[in-house]
Amino acid sequence: QVQLVESGGGLVQPGGSLRLSCAASGAFFSISYIDWYRQAPGKQRELVAGIGSGGRTNYADSVKGRFTISRDNAEKTVYLQMNSLKPEDTAVYYCHRMGDDAWGQGTQVTVSS
Repeated sequence: QVQLVESGGGLVQPGGSLRLSCAASGAFFSISYIDWYRQAPGKQRELVAGIGSGGRTNYADSVKGRFTISRDNAEKTVYLQMNSLKPEDTAVYYCHRMGDDAWGQGTQVTVSS
């Protein structure tokens, strides 16, 4: 059974950067499609970015040009580099593996001055 563990969240000022990590255990990571979602208080969970096994990426319009998703199959880790952060990026960020609908526990990102 796969386990996903997010890390890297925290408090950052507007305009700052954070890098989130999603470390996976279990088999088949290299062929897995991995997403990052986020959920702000009182809002529905929304897709932020995704990356396929071949490295093809997909981004929500709200983060294009600011966030970059990448993966290291040898380390079984997916990263989300977040630059030019805005207060509206404040949310709990979750890692998700599409094949078996596995979710991590989430990591809090707060953008505030």
